[in-house]
Amino acid sequence: MSEYSEHRMESEMGVLLRAGVIVACSIMLVGGVLYLLQQGAAHESYQAFRGEPAPLRSVSGIWREVLAGNARGLIQFSVLVLIATPVLRVVFAVYGFTRQKQWMYVAISLVVLVLLAVGLSEHV
Repeated sequence: MSEYSEHRMESEMGVLLRAGVIVACSIMLVGGVLYLLQQGAAHESYQAFRGEPAPLRSVSGIWREVLAGNARGLIQFSVLVLIATPVLRVVFAVYGFTRQKQWMYVAISLVVLVLLAVGLSEHV
């Protein structure tokens, strides 16, 4: 088996990041079109701020809204995919550094991954 080079790792990581952004933007586009089809004729009042409804404030709620065909749920889901993209980059870094046997970078990446998990778990 050939050596897993830094260049190959960087190239694969670039593909991962581009794919994550493209998938998130594609979902957002579908959600936006669906939103316009479902709610395009509605007139919004901007006199008072109204946040997202309760079902769109948790991952499980967003997933239920996506499965129900709710456009706002799909848009929120695309934001989750966009947030997940750099997290997956850190997971991939752990994998890549492990293959390269660069243990210090594996440890640093694992610390970053734990910090991300702790920070994101507060919002789930």
